[in-house]
Amino acid sequence: MFWVLLLLLAWAVAGTACTRLCLAAAHAAAMDTKDATAGLGHDLTLYEAAFLSGGPRRVADLTLVSMARQRRLLLARTGWATVVDPRGRDDMERSVIGAIGPEGQSRIEPVRDAAAAADAVGSLADRLVSAGLAVPDGARTGIAAAIRRVRLAAAVVLALGAVALLAPARSGMPAHLVALWFALPFVLTLSCLAIARIEIHPYARWASPAGQRLLNALVRRSRSADDRTNLTSVAVRGVRAIGEPDLRAAFAHRDPPGGA
Repeated sequence: MFWVLLLLLAWAVAGTACTRLCLAAAHAAAMDTKDATAGLGHDLTLYEAAFLSGGPRRVADLTLVSMARQRRLLLARTGWATVVDPRGRDDMERSVIGAIGPEGQSRIEPVRDAAAAADAVGSLADRLVSAGLAVPDGARTGIAAAIRRVRLAAAVVLALGAVALLAPARSGMPAHLVALWFALPFVLTLSCLAIARIEIHPYARWASPAGQRLLNALVRRSRSADDRTNLTSVAVRGVRAIGEPDLRAAFAHRDPPGGA
């Protein structure tokens, strides 16, 4: 009855992983219920919209694009950023200027990374979490880790089923019945992953459900063709929403291997 022991192990692995995913989802749902009124009367700034849409890196990208459009920062197609006006108008801009360095020129990619990790972005994240508009880091990583465990459990169940089928003796149990028994915990893991994709996906983003509602309202209000609307598109959709070909090329540029 060696295959029975493997089946019990498969159920244990699948059951533990699915239980952890359910607990993570319940925790996220409880946070959503607690913050059901979050964001009422709150108008998102562009920085807040950028964070809720794409996290810290999106905030850095928005700041770079905003400064470039105001001609206070030059973003070249070759992937270099050059400071034109060294006076930052807010903490985000000062973080970008500080990331470029005292020489006033740097590659864009390390500037994006450094600005995204700056204290100004961290403070913005803390305010949004406190307001119930952003998903706390622990909840977001907890759900992501739980989903990874369920995926791993599905692979383990398959592996255990294969070992059981290849075992030399199954006490007369037909192979198709053994496969059917192992299919049950495998279906359990797949069902949990399917439900997670439908029900838990909103909690895995940067914005909480309340933050998502504010983002949707911001997008609906942005229908004109002014510069703020263009920046709103960058905040919500990222650098792919940049209309200027030169600016878009600056963010897309990558050095060849071994290049300067």
